[in-house]
Amino acid sequence: MNETNTVLIGAVSISDRASQGVYEDKGIPALQEWLENGLLTPFRLVTRLIADEQKAIESTLKDLADREACCLILTTGGTGPAPRDVTPEATVAVADKILPGFGEQMRAVSLKYVPTAILSRQVGAVRGSCLIINLPGQPKAIKETLDGIFAAVPYCIDLIGGPYLETREEAVKAFRPKSAVKPATSG
Repeated sequence: MNETNTVLIGAVSISDRASQGVYEDKGIPALQEWLENGLLTPFRLVTRLIADEQKAIESTLKDLADREACCLILTTGGTGPAPRDVTPEATVAVADKILPGFGEQMRAVSLKYVPTAILSRQVGAVRGSCLIINLPGQPKAIKETLDGIFAAVPYCIDLIGGPYLETREEAVKAFRPKSAVKPATSG
């Protein structure tokens, strides 16, 4: 069912209004665009557009990690301090491990652009052999954040037993210790 060497990546946009059709979702297209520019490894996005409901977010993350076997899940939205922002809680609830460095770095990156980045509660977590990262909801912020953290993502996925992701160095150079670097693939 899965094409050889094609990795599955979950893209989850979490927004009450977009999930109700009040406005067009811009999170999933922003993720698609960034990944197309940043990854050399062939991938297929498994997308979900859902409301800010903790149980729905938890169920979606479990489904994408466990049933769909995504190696990476990127969420957009629901990470602020508003009462309906519950993405971090849902992520922590389904996680085997929390990776605090992702949240710290995402806030540090965003603080270069907006002082309200300190209000973000984004987290990075592991479920099985899947890395889950909570991103902001706006396309510009999604790009800035991924530009600032993605160098660490491929090696993290290596360490948790996922596939070997290669990046386009002109977009983002993945960092791996020399002992973990595989020879470049041709084509």
